[in-house]
Amino acid sequence: MRLFRHYEHLPEEVRGASVAIGNFDGVHRGHHAVIREAGRFARSLGVPWAVLTLEPHPRSVFQPDIMPFRLTPFHLKARLVEELGIDVLVVVHFDMDFARLPPREFVQGVLVDGLAARSVVCGHNFAFGRGRVGTPDLLLHLGGEFGFDFTCVQEVQDEDGQPFSSTRVRESLKQGDPRDVAKVLGRPFEIEGRVIEGDKRGRTIGFPTANMELGEIVRPALGVYAVRAGIENGADVVWHDAVANLGYRPTFGGTDVVLETHLFDFDGDLYGKYLRIALIERLREEKTFDGIEGLKAQIAADCVHARQVLASVDVPGETTMQLKTGQ
Repeated sequence: MRLFRHYEHLPEEVRGASVAIGNFDGVHRGHHAVIREAGRFARSLGVPWAVLTLEPHPRSVFQPDIMPFRLTPFHLKARLVEELGIDVLVVVHFDMDFARLPPREFVQGVLVDGLAARSVVCGHNFAFGRGRVGTPDLLLHLGGEFGFDFTCVQEVQDEDGQPFSSTRVRESLKQGDPRDVAKVLGRPFEIEGRVIEGDKRGRTIGFPTANMELGEIVRPALGVYAVRAGIENGADVVWHDAVANLGYRPTFGGTDVVLETHLFDFDGDLYGKYLRIALIERLREEKTFDGIEGLKAQIAADCVHARQVLASVDVPGETTMQLKTGQ
């Protein structure tokens, strides 16, 4: 995949692509349908397969003080999009000046003059341009005027008729339901980041942890989770069964939300390593304990519970994880 952080002066060999356009936060199964439809046109037309997205997320520009809400920081979104097999990822810098572009100017400047798009695909609820007044119907009309094909992919639903959407992912995370999240995403929800130095209490009680800050991503329900911990080593990822606490650590008077992960049967230095923590199942709420012994007993029980849950999870490859149920 070739990545461009601009849409102007693109190399001729990537212009004229079939382009899926959208924010694609979460890169869920509904997004997959949009991106793959663009890929179908790309292959039939013999042109590059491209995705056009916006960074930073528009909501963070319009509401800079909003609570963290992103599902996929750019690093993760780019990797997930690349795994779908696209040829080109074009990232448009989103700011207030860009937000003020009228829909027609957006189409002509970005899609036509910038990308020379041969085909454009979006989802049913895609909106663009100043005031978000641009609609799929307008894209269809402008496609006829400027000479690009246009397709709008309708809402994609699960077997119960529930839509695959970023909103559903956020709500299920807040409710502590990683299995529904995995159903929408087609994979477990991941939290990524560098391991930071913590207070090192875990190792003193027999359960050393790798600590990570959550940064700009949405906060799932606090509590203890059965997780998969992936240690990145160049292009390789080695996965380990693990248990994690997401919370304030009330027993020790913590004030910031931290993700603390204890990897089973692992002995090594993780400081500075890049970890991928995949949430599989929420085991319990975060609790405050009267003393260390009560905390140790509960962590031991959590480890047993987590191992039981993870025994029902399959890891078919190094970069993709699915539940054995097929969700």
